Amino acid sequence: MSYLLKKNRLPMMLAAAVLAVLILLSSSITAFASADYIESWNAWKAAGKPAAAWNDVSDAMDQCFSAAASLYESGDKDAAYKAINAAYYNYYEVTGFERTAMGHIAGSRKTEVELQFSKAKTVTKKDGTLDELKTELVTLMGMVRRDANVLDGITSKDDPAEDAGVTAKRLEALMGGGTAESESDTSATESQAETSDDSSKAAAVGENAVSVGGTGGGWGTFAACFGIILREGLEAILVVGAIIAYLVKKGHRSKLKFVYMGCLLAIGASFFSAWLLEQLKLANSANQEIIEGVTALIAVVVLFYVSNWMVSKAEAEAWNKYIEGQISTSAETGSVFTLGFTAFLAVYREGAEVILFYQPLINDDESMKMMWGGFGVGVAVLAVVFLAIRFLSVKLPLRPFFLGTSILMFIMSVSFLGSGIKELIEGDVITMTTSDTLTNLIPSNEFFDVLGIYPCYETLIPQLILVTLTVAIFVIQKWKRNNHIECGVVAILLGTLGLHKFYNGKYGKGMLYVLFCWTGIPTVIGFLEGAHYIIESQEEYEEEQRPRPKAPKSKKEKAKAKA
Repeated sequence: MSYLLKKNRLPMMLAAAVLAVLILLSSSITAFASADYIESWNAWKAAGKPAAAWNDVSDAMDQCFSAAASLYESGDKDAAYKAINAAYYNYYEVTGFERTAMGHIAGSRKTEVELQFSKAKTVTKKDGTLDELKTELVTLMGMVRRDANVLDGITSKDDPAEDAGVTAKRLEALMGGGTAESESDTSATESQAETSDDSSKAAAVGENAVSVGGTGGGWGTFAACFGIILREGLEAILVVGAIIAYLVKKGHRSKLKFVYMGCLLAIGASFFSAWLLEQLKLANSANQEIIEGVTALIAVVVLFYVSNWMVSKAEAEAWNKYIEGQISTSAETGSVFTLGFTAFLAVYREGAEVILFYQPLINDDESMKMMWGGFGVGVAVLAVVFLAIRFLSVKLPLRPFFLGTSILMFIMSVSFLGSGIKELIEGDVITMTTSDTLTNLIPSNEFFDVLGIYPCYETLIPQLILVTLTVAIFVIQKWKRNNHIECGVVAILLGTLGLHKFYNGKYGKGMLYVLFCWTGIPTVIGFLEGAHYIIESQEEYEEEQRPRPKAPKSKKEKAKAKA
């Protein structure tokens, strides 16, 4: 120490150290400044930023995307992921951009943009390169900008999107903290970084612009509201109508009250869920996506069960020409409850989302008339569809009716499976995996969107398993011989998916095997049960599978049983 003091080296070393610290601090401050962004739409408006047009929302989202790229470049992957989420939840959903694009551009546009958000987030989760992230962000920025131009009435939805090169230049300029000028003729405004001082500049809009929030009166609002209620309600109407027609066909009109009760409870639950999500500030958040995803997956289980159950009833009653009569009311109680629960899930699945879509329009005088007009016409169309299913389908021959209803239920289960998993991807529960091949094979359009088919492995693989399982069940039911050896072989080879239970007509137990197949437990149980079936005699096997009479529960049932 004395040596350093004598040589006057200590002050020099301290000065050098301080200088080094200052340099590091200044560089870090610069990095964070370039990666800074306003986290929510409300904060954006509070800061005095332009907020009158959809291009203003696009500008706000651009600063989130540029911040994500800058943060990722600096090594802060979690912060980059958070910035992308802020653009989605705090801007794209909160402003109604998602639902407005769905109503005014295309129903499948919502899914297309959401999947692109998931692609960008996947890069940050899987430690992709900066160039990969920039590529996904440029695509996403271009999609959002194009939709903003359409909603602002600047361009038509048939016009081409902004050139990717122009978008890439804008991203680079924003990452540098400057202001990027769009070179595209279709751009409605000069894109600006969050650090720009010009906070009073508003985007230009056309005559047919839809104001931010999804309002604006006019036929655009009518068409959007009509499209939403028709699109979201059609799936529920198809399921509920098929269930009601089924009960009427079976002569169980007295059981229709369970289905109607399920629908009414679902409508009430939808309003309550929408209110609760708003009160808990969970609307337009990952929590809402998770709730919708879980509800859809529960519906898949019930729909798949009902679909196969109907096939079994149809086959048996068709071949016996309905001579043996209908199943007793006591034996049908559990099945009727299942049908009522299916109706509840079908309505509830989309109910809350529809309410949240209409909510911003309710307090807007300009759009109220057109909103209710679109809603009313949509409901009228759904009523016609329901009546057609209800009264025309019951006139069909028995076997085609049951098979047709079963196929409808199966298609709905495939659709719900895809959309349910997609919601979990958006809720950050599952990480999305895709490829250029899938994207080319499965383009974004209304057909695939309604069927819940998306270009990602997380949705396609479960759907393929469901289709394979359904085909296997159909083959087994068609050609089975109720043989103990045959059932034993099925249990040993395919017990993981519970196919031996479906072979024996025990669909509820078969679904349990499917649900828990990932644990490996059904594989072990299936092997043991298969060995048991093979060892026992055919007479013992038939005795095991023979339905056991249910014990009477009420006094009246006990009296009938004694008589």
